[in-house]
Amino acid sequence: MAKTASTTRTSARVVQLHKAPTLEMVRLACPDAAQALRISKSFGLPLLDSDGIRETHAHLITETASALSEGLKERAMQIHLQRIVGAYVGSAHGAGQFYSRAVSEARDATAKAANDARDEDLDGPVGLTGSAQRKREFAADMGLQAHALLMAAVGAVDAYEQVVGERWKPFERPVEQAGQTLDRKAAALQMDALG
Repeated sequence: MAKTASTTRTSARVVQLHKAPTLEMVRLACPDAAQALRISKSFGLPLLDSDGIRETHAHLITETASALSEGLKERAMQIHLQRIVGAYVGSAHGAGQFYSRAVSEARDATAKAANDARDEDLDGPVGLTGSAQRKREFAADMGLQAHALLMAAVGAVDAYEQVVGERWKPFERPVEQAGQTLDRKAAALQMDALG
């Protein structure tokens, strides 16, 4: 069957807008165990078992690798685990960034509430918390979530190193060169001409 309309393909150029998150970036964004403990005590929230979360996720990754060892060759296992660990690190990084924004909003609201001349920031009726208190409580919840995800990422990274034998690092997609794009355009035109 002949084509009546030719399809034109535009080549997509891969452009990195930012670097993939590393575990070090996650550690900077998320509360550590000591800070998570302070948050729990200050806000009356549950105490997290940081070591338990880390160990559980390390065990999860090593068990996954063990289950797949018969079906995957060494390089395939490395690629698969790199992606899984990358998802854990990326999730923790997103939670850490969200926590940082929540803390900034809580600080702003608390500073505004301290100004006696601002009626809109005063606490509500008796028994109801004010906006600043709600923002502080929300930031505390987000802090514990970010810490839990940090511990999951640390466990996954530790297990990756144990299984693969090298430290995990995020996958960085290489930026395509202009010459490669031109070659692909030419190949696409040639294939289109062939039908």
